[in-house]
Amino acid sequence: MDHIDRLEAQSVYILREAYKNFKNLCMLWSIGKDSTVMLWLARKAFFGHVPFPLVHIDTTFKIPSMVEYRDRMAREWNLTIVFGKNEEALADGMNPGRGRLVCCGALKTQALKATLDGTGTRYRVMPDGSYVPHGNKEPYTGVIVGARGDEEGSRSKERYFSPRGVDNDWNLDDQPPELWNQFKTDFAPGTHIRIHPILDWSEANIWEYIQREKIPIIDLYFDRGEGRRYRSIGCAPCTSSIASCARTTEEILVELRNTNVAERSGRAQDQEDPHAMEKLRRDGYM
Repeated sequence: MDHIDRLEAQSVYILREAYKNFKNLCMLWSIGKDSTVMLWLARKAFFGHVPFPLVHIDTTFKIPSMVEYRDRMAREWNLTIVFGKNEEALADGMNPGRGRLVCCGALKTQALKATLDGTGTRYRVMPDGSYVPHGNKEPYTGVIVGARGDEEGSRSKERYFSPRGVDNDWNLDDQPPELWNQFKTDFAPGTHIRIHPILDWSEANIWEYIQREKIPIIDLYFDRGEGRRYRSIGCAPCTSSIASCARTTEEILVELRNTNVAERSGRAQDQEDPHAMEKLRRDGYM
């Protein structure tokens, strides 16, 4: 087995352990490369079928092609997708102009927590592309997340199986040890668990796997003739493209071998506060 084979096997094992040990499981799908690779791994782990819903948080500020890609893949791969939004904050006019951390806190963290615990409105994407209210209000107590330890500092502090508090808050001082591939999956009833199957993958590993598996990634990651592409994607007002002529996965891998620019350098919230992601994650964001 090469390194990618070992990473794949480990991730598949984590996904199957999560499915075996936790009820009311869901997977967060941001449409980005990491969570799409994680989705591909889930389809491998369960022989082409994803046996739990995918949760997508809709801030209404996403790049339009991300929503189009989400709905198309849902139809092609027969996925159950539930999405949530903070309708109260949106009705009040919440937007990045009020401060990017304030906006992320309301439209991402609070929307995610309400969607997971069942207090917010859940919508389901239907095969014809329409959205209908999702009647299931039962909390999701196990949440699979596409966090990678090398992407930014707070994620490197995570565990494969990470318990959260009653409000989905993250206490870094209360995380179980994970030594020699021994994972704690036995938690007190009602404990909210975040599961991180690709925690040890690097950005290069992700692209190597995309190339090997021919995964249909959204084309925002590639130069489409303008000399620019996205390296990390999110809300349109807060995500910038980078100068790049890479049009293939191989060209992206060549770029990665010759750059010292951070992966999230195009994320405005990280520029506003270098500890932004850790603050959001401590409060319950993915």
